[in-house]
Amino acid sequence: MGLDFSVLGGFWGLLLQGTLWTVAITVLAGVLSYIGGVLFAVVALYAPAVIRWPFRLFEALFMGTPLLLQLFLIYFGLIQIGIDLPAFVAGVIGLGLHFAVYNSELIQAAILAVDKGQTEAARTIGLSRWQALRHVVIPQAVRAVIPPIGNNMIALLKDSALVSVIGVAELTLSAQQAISRTFRPFEFYLAAAVLYYIVNLGMEAVQRRIERRIAASR
Repeated sequence: MGLDFSVLGGFWGLLLQGTLWTVAITVLAGVLSYIGGVLFAVVALYAPAVIRWPFRLFEALFMGTPLLLQLFLIYFGLIQIGIDLPAFVAGVIGLGLHFAVYNSELIQAAILAVDKGQTEAARTIGLSRWQALRHVVIPQAVRAVIPPIGNNMIALLKDSALVSVIGVAELTLSAQQAISRTFRPFEFYLAAAVLYYIVNLGMEAVQRRIERRIAASR
């Protein structure tokens, strides 16, 4: 009995491969959640009611149900209607849509906070409503919400462990595979925690750099 970290030696390749999959899922789902957040915010604020209200229902469902259930619905449920997604794709879509809804709420608040006089000024120089939104309002709103969206991305990294339940060989599942061979849960879960923390530190560093560049551009 007791701890034996020497067992990690033969499994670092497996853990690092799982870490790379975790980073890939986080990056792709993060991009999807950012783009989706902007699109969802525009739909929620400016789309006709016939589009806006169904979207509000979609938004409420994603905010009011567990992420794990959403992953099950996307991966196991869609196949019943003929949509068979690979586990990795289903995980990216599930995470991306889940966090896109939360990013949308942030971006909507930021759009509404932009001075309406700027939109009016843009219209007076000949820009259409959409052009004013695209070139004046949305860029300011997005810059304003970079810090909270960055926090959502860190939360996304942590929640990416949930895709292990649909068979994606990310870091958590890689640690579980190693544990099934060695029966040493503490050592491998601790190693996984350290790797998650290292990735988290990298994301925080990128976020701070982006925030500094935005602050310098103002």
